[in-house]
Amino acid sequence: MKPASLSMRLGLTVSILGALLVVFLAILAYFALTHELNALSRDSLQKKMAQVEHSLSLYVDANEVSGKPHILLDQVMGHDNLTLTIYDRSNLRTPLLKSGSGLKDPRAELRAVRGTTEQLAYSDSIDDEGAKFLTASQLIRLKDGSSVPVLLSMDNAHDQALLSAYLRSTLIALPLLLVFIGLTAWGAVQRGLAPLREFRKVAARVSTQDLEHRLSVVNMPQELSELAQGINFMLHRLDAGVQQLSQFSDDLAHELRTPINNLMGKAQVTLSRERTSEEYQDVLVSCTEELERVARIVSDMLFLAQVSHPSALAPFESVALEAEAAKVAEMFSLAAQDKQIHLNVVGSASVLGDRLMIQRAISNLLSNALRHCPNGKTITLLIEQGATQASLLVSNPGAGIEAQHLPHLFDRFYRVDSARSRSQGSTGLGLAIVRSIMSLHQGVAEVKSLPGVMTVFRLGFPAATPMAPSLAGKLPQ
Repeated sequence: MKPASLSMRLGLTVSILGALLVVFLAILAYFALTHELNALSRDSLQKKMAQVEHSLSLYVDANEVSGKPHILLDQVMGHDNLTLTIYDRSNLRTPLLKSGSGLKDPRAELRAVRGTTEQLAYSDSIDDEGAKFLTASQLIRLKDGSSVPVLLSMDNAHDQALLSAYLRSTLIALPLLLVFIGLTAWGAVQRGLAPLREFRKVAARVSTQDLEHRLSVVNMPQELSELAQGINFMLHRLDAGVQQLSQFSDDLAHELRTPINNLMGKAQVTLSRERTSEEYQDVLVSCTEELERVARIVSDMLFLAQVSHPSALAPFESVALEAEAAKVAEMFSLAAQDKQIHLNVVGSASVLGDRLMIQRAISNLLSNALRHCPNGKTITLLIEQGATQASLLVSNPGAGIEAQHLPHLFDRFYRVDSARSRSQGSTGLGLAIVRSIMSLHQGVAEVKSLPGVMTVFRLGFPAATPMAPSLAGKLPQ
């Protein structure tokens, strides 16, 4: 069974809630109207009973009530829905005075008379014909001190007619109102979900070949606007990643094409005619050098892939930068001696990180420095400990780098002097690896250069702080 659409679910939910609310309000209005009509009837009976009490205070005894009833009859004259009944306490079956039809059920009337007290009391009764009456009863004193039970009944036919008319109009209007609520809810839901259709259109157009589509946040609800901004930011990052991947693939193909073409060219030329064993040996040596270059490119690519998945790495530990810098300097000491270059490690600092990766970053920077440093100069590895950051600076007093190259130095396969770098065995990935390692350590890799004077590469690490074991090795890239 196909699930209902979101607009259908929301529309039905709003319609049902609206219908329940309307029904509840209709019922509440019915009971409130009933209560108010009843309160008005009681208030009217109370005021009329006060007038009757005042009139009865003028009578001497019960006999005078039956002999001169005109004063009392004047109290209810013109009120067709009122019935006044006065009894003698010694004879509750025959009233002294009765004006109006009143209750047609003598048993109900008798119960009201017997329950009469000096306090005004109310009772509801229904006669044989189904008419509802509200009866006020009270014992009222005469001049001689005797008391007579007084019943004042009000026919609520008009109130019942009003309630019946309300119920009829409500039953007629309620279905129409529910249909109106349903249509209104459906329209409101459709309009509210309209931006989602725009989301669907953009999502349908997005592909790896076309990531330029974006969601418009103009006149969009705040909740969906925030979602649209998040999706736009995601698409922007995906676009940048795809472009970077495409560029990287092109660069990688270009880098691998040169040694492969060299291998094929040398092999074809060598096989074009018979060669001496010495010539074959020279060709094999040359091919081995090209293969070593391909192996270095593949090795560096595998390392970059490893850095791109930090969750698979070992937990970070406290690393002394001066000790790692000294180890790397010792590894390059023979190469430095060949060029009469002095390596100087100064300062100390501790950071949290992966020891082998930090060594790799320092090694790549020192390798570049040795490659470009003039003979007889000094390369300084300066380590500084700050309050919030630890730094390692590699200073190379070489020819320097032009300003237009500095923003691109850490890009993959970027070379300032392509021909010279290839001849020196560079893969163009060393500084890209440095940047990836520093990103993994939540640090920065920077470079400053003054052509002809000095070039300084800087690795900035966050200051070492205690790290929860569960978070170790899972820092974001």
